[in-house]
Amino acid sequence: MPDFAEPDLVLVAKRIPLGIVCLISALAYYELTTQIPHFVYIALPRTSRLPKPSYPPLRIFWYSQSAYEAGIEEISVSGFPVKVYNIEKTLADCLKFRQKIGMDVVLEAFKEYWRKGKTDLDKLYDYAKICRIEKVLQLIIETIVSQ
Repeated sequence: MPDFAEPDLVLVAKRIPLGIVCLISALAYYELTTQIPHFVYIALPRTSRLPKPSYPPLRIFWYSQSAYEAGIEEISVSGFPVKVYNIEKTLADCLKFRQKIGMDVVLEAFKEYWRKGKTDLDKLYDYAKICRIEKVLQLIIETIVSQ
């Protein structure tokens, strides 16, 4: 992960314990994008209150309980525990929120995921079901595999 974001991720983890690093911030952590996140992208359950930290800048995405709870991993950033969605959950979320983050970002991430060769399509489809994007995922996979 690029050094610039590490202190931001730790700050978010400390100030917003329910927040889970997602979307472009998670893609950057897994090195699946060339995008440099200007915000820390976090997921929160729909039932939680809006956090008010002024720094770092946040992009908040509200998740249903089942989508929020699926695929959480805990990583260590400068020795501090930070929650982030695993790679396959991140890809499914990116596809779900493609209108908000841009289809170019989604395609780049899927191509990079495929190129790295550590794919787990069963896991990816499990998360696609939770996010209700199985048909779109099928199209993306077919497009990438045929290239």
